[in-house]
Amino acid sequence: MNKILKSLAIVSLATFACSCDGVLNIDPTDRFSPSTVWSTEESVDSYVYGFYAQLKEATEIYNSQMMDFTDAYTDLIKSSSWADYDHSYNRALLQESTFTSDDAGPLACWSDNYTRIRRFNEFLRDAPDYVDEFGEDFINIRQAEARFIRAYAYYQLIRVYGGVVLRTEVDGPDENDKARSTEAESWAQVIEDLEYAVQYLPEEWDSSYSGRITKAAGYGMLSRVALFAEDWDLAIAAADSCATYGGMLSLDDNGGYEGVFSSSTNPENLLVINFLPGYFSQNVSHRADVFMRPVGDGPYHSNSTVYAAFGPTNELVERYETADGETVDWTPWYEGTATTEPPYAELEPRFHASILYNGAEWEGRTIETFVSSSTDKTNYPDGEDAISEFTNSGTAASSVTGYYLKKWYTENDKTWETQQSSHFAILIRYAEVLLNKAEAYAENGEIALALEALNTVRARVGLPAKTATSRDEFMELLEQERIVELAGEGFRYWDIRRWRIGETAIGNNPVHGLKITKSESGELSYEEVEVDYGLTRLFYERYYAFSLPVSELSNNALIGSNNPGW
Repeated sequence: MNKILKSLAIVSLATFACSCDGVLNIDPTDRFSPSTVWSTEESVDSYVYGFYAQLKEATEIYNSQMMDFTDAYTDLIKSSSWADYDHSYNRALLQESTFTSDDAGPLACWSDNYTRIRRFNEFLRDAPDYVDEFGEDFINIRQAEARFIRAYAYYQLIRVYGGVVLRTEVDGPDENDKARSTEAESWAQVIEDLEYAVQYLPEEWDSSYSGRITKAAGYGMLSRVALFAEDWDLAIAAADSCATYGGMLSLDDNGGYEGVFSSSTNPENLLVINFLPGYFSQNVSHRADVFMRPVGDGPYHSNSTVYAAFGPTNELVERYETADGETVDWTPWYEGTATTEPPYAELEPRFHASILYNGAEWEGRTIETFVSSSTDKTNYPDGEDAISEFTNSGTAASSVTGYYLKKWYTENDKTWETQQSSHFAILIRYAEVLLNKAEAYAENGEIALALEALNTVRARVGLPAKTATSRDEFMELLEQERIVELAGEGFRYWDIRRWRIGETAIGNNPVHGLKITKSESGELSYEEVEVDYGLTRLFYERYYAFSLPVSELSNNALIGSNNPGW
């Protein structure tokens, strides 16, 4: 255990602590065991490490089947699978039966989160009793970690269900029936927990505790939650405090934008979940390489299986500006009238750090998404990464959009071939915090300050400053910037819900890919293809707050009525 404790890998620590429902080989049970947990400082710390499993499972990539990649519920990423790998993305977008009055379907998190919340509450109940034994600073910091993670659990619940039942004590049978709080009251509890956390979290940890939640991460999370709560002043203040305690952008000397995703210790990354290769049986590694790499990588990686299950859409690609800030008119390529290759080389750095495309250099080879027009596939084969056609059954053989996302795996890494993936996941980084601040300033009517924050993010990748004269004009810029800055990081679906634009951003709006065809003479032709199989994307008003679980409605006499529409 000591070796694991010294190794930065939050996820391994969290999984070890949770795998036996306790720490240090205590008996398997779902009961809190104070006599064991509070026996030594190391055992307390180990138990708190176990709480980090909540954060591990909040990442977009942790699940062994990549079932929680939420950008695939949006216009930015297209899943190539109808239902294989237990993927619900296309069914959720294209079938009404996915979300029902029984629960929130693939987004359901009620039972799991409340089970963990009870464990956090047990710890917080007993912690004050051990101040004399372990010291006030030690106890306050561990309580701060527990309250941050409890806040995260409630944050996940509220964004799915709206107002929730707030359980902040260790409820017994007599407290089983409890009324549901309003959404505003629910966010207020999250904010209270985070404000406690930032009061006591350290600015930095000793190197032997690397990866633990810091004060800057706490303020970064507070800035995010404040947007959901529509507390604009708090979002601004939290973002400013985040900068005070360590928030900064990754500039050229730290690898710039690309460096954010190549190093877990990049200064922009405020809260990172590190994974370990070779620990897949304990859920300490993941399978992003298998599910996200270009399908043509297989032969270069010991013929490993590559599903290529997620493809960036045209709707994402066309959002990227050129390196000098110009908008690209993609019409000639979409309509098949282009006589030149797409202007990928001219696009800004975030595109090249995020997207693999036909002609991109990758691991010593060139990405080939084209299909051959020839019937003689022996002499004129399809490209190694050739686009596939999406259907409403099974799974496509490769990306159905002609693009691949590259943020969550490591170029030239081979350990995943035999030991699963270990690329880190980012939960909070400073560019998001700046964009949170920009949005809050705009909602407060302070457009000049909003532009200052937004343009700071753009300047990091060399893009010219934007201008706006109204809140609505600025919000269009902000949506654009959040899309290209945070693509594939799990923000888009929740932004759409938070802004209540699901009916237009998702509903009735099919997504597209770029099909490239290569003739026997080597000429390339282009065509935009719709990749929803002609089906209609769905997003209803009732999707902004999904159904409460039928078990809660049945077992809690004070829960009240279900959400509207369910």
